[in-house]
Amino acid sequence: MKFGVNTFLFVSPFTNDTTSIFQQLKQWGFDSAEIAVEQVSHLDPIYVKSELDRYGLTCGALCSVTGPDRDLRGTPEQQQTSTDYLLWLIDAAAPLGCSNIIGPVYSAVGRAESYSDKERQAQWKLVVKNLKKICRYAEKKGVTISVEPLNRFETDFINTCDQVLQLIKDVGSPALRVHLDTFHMNIEEKNSAAAIRKAGKLLGHFHACGCDRGTPGNDHIDWKGIAAALKSVGYDGQVIIESFTQDIKMIAKAASIWRKFEPSPDDIARNGLKFLKKTLA
Repeated sequence: MKFGVNTFLFVSPFTNDTTSIFQQLKQWGFDSAEIAVEQVSHLDPIYVKSELDRYGLTCGALCSVTGPDRDLRGTPEQQQTSTDYLLWLIDAAAPLGCSNIIGPVYSAVGRAESYSDKERQAQWKLVVKNLKKICRYAEKKGVTISVEPLNRFETDFINTCDQVLQLIKDVGSPALRVHLDTFHMNIEEKNSAAAIRKAGKLLGHFHACGCDRGTPGNDHIDWKGIAAALKSVGYDGQVIIESFTQDIKMIAKAASIWRKFEPSPDDIARNGLKFLKKTLA
């Protein structure tokens, strides 16, 4: 396994001017950085890759950031904006030495409403249609898209591993994978280890954070069960700490971070990495 951290723990937005965080990540012992791309104008993939190389890190994944203007089940304009953004991420993957786009690519985070069965079916068809086009492009570029279920408070669309597996079946592309997150699974899955086993070889990415979005290991999550499940499916990919704090205002609001969970982002990174290496490696 490779161990990394999402840039949202330290900075927003991530840009060419914030790559200095890479030096500290390397000193702490991380293998990779998961780069959250809020706007395509914020970074030059070639330059960021040179900075990753400079500090001996890899790009663990490109984290898609969806908002009101990016929604594959939204208005025609939102669908197009989201499609253009995801295609850009796919193009950016190669110069970054990265082959995985991750996150809730299907809809705007925070869109959580009640819809009729008919409306939901129509939205599902839209997402499938849009992802078929995007995945065809990803296949040509040798890039995978790992779809993340979010908890019910952040989306009404995909909350469980089962739903992602159905989406993969309906889209029918080898470029589509499953992305699981311990925080969301703690809320939505009956058993996190069982969800991992259900994903099996389709598990393309893994986020590790505490049940309260804090430090992995400093919580009640069944980490031993998760470790056994990851081993049983032969997962040997990226394990990314995706914890948040109040310091990054944009993500704090999106993820409802209203209080201080841990002493500092540095504590989350250092202690989380130590725990994950001991428990999962």
